[in-house]
Amino acid sequence: MFTFLRAQAASLAASGVDFVMTILAVEMAGLWYVTGTILGTVSGGITHFSLGRTWVFKASDKTIPTQFLKYFMVWNGSLALNASGVYVVTQYGGVNYIFSKVLVSLFVGFSYNYIIQKKYVFR
Repeated sequence: MFTFLRAQAASLAASGVDFVMTILAVEMAGLWYVTGTILGTVSGGITHFSLGRTWVFKASDKTIPTQFLKYFMVWNGSLALNASGVYVVTQYGGVNYIFSKVLVSLFVGFSYNYIIQKKYVFR
């Protein structure tokens, strides 16, 4: 149970980084919201990998290249799901990209990221 709670705290921190970068990219730099979503997801992914390895799953005794390769493969799926999900919800749902990002991030986080990272990346 503590691993799950730590994972949620790490996800919250990584999501904070993700959202700040996304909003800065879109609102300050004037980038397209999908590009901002990708930049935010990259930033959040780096944050989440670091926290997952050292604090959540306490797997820093394993080699970084092996974990990173596994994480990178899983993260690419997450990136694709987040970017396409935000696009679909924003374009076809007619809602603001930030609201879309919240909905999609929660769905991807619980249904994809946590499960695969626990059972595959950091086991």
